[in-house]
Amino acid sequence: MNELQPITQEFSQPEQLYAAVDLGSNSFHMVIVRVSAGVVHIIGKIKQKVRLAAGLDEDMMLSQESLERGWQCLETFAERLLDIPVANVKVVGTATLRLAKNVDVFLQKAEQILHHKIHVIDGNEEAKQIYLGVAYTSANQGNSLVIDIGGASTEIIVGNDMTPIHLTSLNMGCVTFKERFFVDNLITDDAFSQAIEHARTLLAPVKNDFISFDWQQCLGASGTPQAITEILVTQGISDSIRLDYLYNLKQQCIDCVKIDLLDIVGLSEARRAIFPSGLAILIALFEELTISEMQISGGALREGLIYGMLDNMQQNDRRAQTLEQMLEHFHIDAEHANRVKNLALSLFKQVQKQLNMEKLDCQAALVGATMLHEIGLHIEYRQHHIHGAYLLSHVPMVGYTQQLQACIKVIVLNHRSDINLNSLKPFQADIAEKLSVLIRLVRLACLLSIRRKDKLLPTISLRFENSECKLTFPDGWLKSHPLIDAELANEKWQQHKVGWKLECK
Repeated sequence: MNELQPITQEFSQPEQLYAAVDLGSNSFHMVIVRVSAGVVHIIGKIKQKVRLAAGLDEDMMLSQESLERGWQCLETFAERLLDIPVANVKVVGTATLRLAKNVDVFLQKAEQILHHKIHVIDGNEEAKQIYLGVAYTSANQGNSLVIDIGGASTEIIVGNDMTPIHLTSLNMGCVTFKERFFVDNLITDDAFSQAIEHARTLLAPVKNDFISFDWQQCLGASGTPQAITEILVTQGISDSIRLDYLYNLKQQCIDCVKIDLLDIVGLSEARRAIFPSGLAILIALFEELTISEMQISGGALREGLIYGMLDNMQQNDRRAQTLEQMLEHFHIDAEHANRVKNLALSLFKQVQKQLNMEKLDCQAALVGATMLHEIGLHIEYRQHHIHGAYLLSHVPMVGYTQQLQACIKVIVLNHRSDINLNSLKPFQADIAEKLSVLIRLVRLACLLSIRRKDKLLPTISLRFENSECKLTFPDGWLKSHPLIDAELANEKWQQHKVGWKLECK
């Protein structure tokens, strides 16, 4: 989970703690944040596998064992909540507690343990809170399709910016599907087929409502999409979730025969038992809603609950605020970062249409990389491009998808010194091609800004011809500026070494 983004307005108190507790069908979660000087920081997260949904019998009654597991988990949560003002705590129950006929038995003792009211929210409210959590922590690019596969329900939402437009909650989840279709922990082609077909049946009444929306991006909120992204990253694939990857993972599951023998590189032990069932639901969603690719969101239900308590919060550009925070935290020269950014954008706009740079969110990657290209100076100068890439691999960037952050990291890694083409290999070919162009633009912008002063450069023309980059200056300008002329000569050699061509005149 990414760190929550900053808020813009000051709170009356200099520092306050807030907590959101999500009593889910598979796990119970708690997130604790500190609001200090107008900024929200995660300071604690607790997650315990309770498998509440697995305790539902055919009559929708929770077993005594599952009740005990839930209460035992809440004992640990209760002590942590003692330090937080009652008004700053929100506890919600979701699908399994909606379905359970003996929910009152659970709630009575659970509220005594926590000393807090538990709100069992309906599916639409859960979907709304999930969307808000995603919207506050992920960048918006027009209409967004948001999907959250839980233990006993799946929420599907289309929204724009902070507003959910259309939403639904379906009674299908990775725990309930495991109990129904993957009996005795067996993973078979027939089990997958039945699970996928049942998910399609449940989706049939609502799918046209979502297909009719012209959404620009699809975001997966935690759970199964997060597990799949972790698998892809571990296996060296820096890409969105795509249907062919899901089919491949399905076959890997079938080849393992049993859940106890499930061995997929990058799949965590905690996720293994419910991975095939969650995967089946996700395949059905991709097929029925004609999803081409899915990114991972920065947050979900718990983040929505937190921000619902922060009534004064208004955040219109989470990416810009993230960059501002990072500039301050890592003591980056903001004036120079903006200088390089503006020059890189000027060069980018000259070739954007020519090179069809719409596939990747190229401008956002360019802005992020130029603003943060000196982040590694926080450690030391000599290899600050390498240090910068390392930091960007570990620092959460609210408002950026994992793929976009990976792109920024690669550009920063290659903004100076030797060009590392191996860093482009984890990306799909079309994205790697766009990244190579962005790397060349950022290298030129950094080089041309070497004197760290404004109004020194003339009008510069840039174009690409058969992958050759041609940079044109006014007559005689380079000759009268030997420093930049020498730097460009060295840059020609650096690009030549990796098969790129640069011409300057």
